Amino acid sequence: MSAVPHSSADLDFAPMTSADLGAVVAAEAGIYEFPWSHGNFADSLISGHRAWVACRRDRLAGYGVMMMVLDEAHLLNISVVPELQGRGLGSRLLEHFFADARAHGGSRMLLEVRPSNAAGLRLYARHGFAEIGRRRDYYPARHGREEAVVMERAL
Repeated sequence: MSAVPHSSADLDFAPMTSADLGAVVAAEAGIYEFPWSHGNFADSLISGHRAWVACRRDRLAGYGVMMMVLDEAHLLNISVVPELQGRGLGSRLLEHFFADARAHGGSRMLLEVRPSNAAGLRLYARHGFAEIGRRRDYYPARHGREEAVVMERAL
């Protein structure tokens, strides 16, 4: 990963490191009912996944993790801290991942999203993602399991 952070207006993007995990895991727990664990993020870093943090005024604003497999980018996690949601930061973070995937040979991006995540579905549709399938019983849910909507976008 590049060690040099770069900016996009009032967001600074930097590769996620183990030093970021405390803040990322705390944010994750405040966003999701079934959050990724410290181990999930640590394993992603160890595996060499493309992981980024976005900071605003030196505070965590968002983060994401993407796995590259040949020319395919698989967006595993993308999140904006609750107090900054609804301000376009998700779009900016997503655009950052598009550029990063292209820079690493990506020609398409895939992701899974809960059908109950209306905001996520709207964000992905606005950015050219289309549904290509469903995965049954993919996510833990309050009452059993929830399927995943599988989406794809050309880069």
